[in-house]
Amino acid sequence: MLSNTLNTNEIKNSAGTEVEFEHWSGGVDTRQRTFRQITESYPLPNHLNIKHAESGSGIKRVRRSVVRFDKTVMSTVDATLPVVVSIYQVAIIPVGALLASTEVAHVNAQLGSFMYSLGASTTILYDGTGNGSAILIGGGL
Repeated sequence: MLSNTLNTNEIKNSAGTEVEFEHWSGGVDTRQRTFRQITESYPLPNHLNIKHAESGSGIKRVRRSVVRFDKTVMSTVDATLPVVVSIYQVAIIPVGALLASTEVAHVNAQLGSFMYSLGASTTILYDGTGNGSAILIGGGL
């Protein structure tokens, strides 16, 4: 369970600098929570959304989980136009068919290492230069 205040380096920007968030809405019973950046301004929200939903039953029970950041920024082409940047990760986990989360952790690590590192590197790259991040940000393949 996450704390109501994420202010001990849980979230960083591309420079590796901490960005502090606080719980804004939702709760444990609703299976979703929204956090807002503590220093956000009203017209330019920066939110972290976490949602979980399950479907099916027995061995076919599946959980879909989403962790999503949405940040409103001003266009650098038209300074009067606010635009939203959204980046999120979705996990579809066959919870009814798995007794442990070992394989889920392996797949999550594969995505993370692809997104935030360069090959054999063991350094986490926050600046968008990791193999997967560069493809995502630049639109490459």
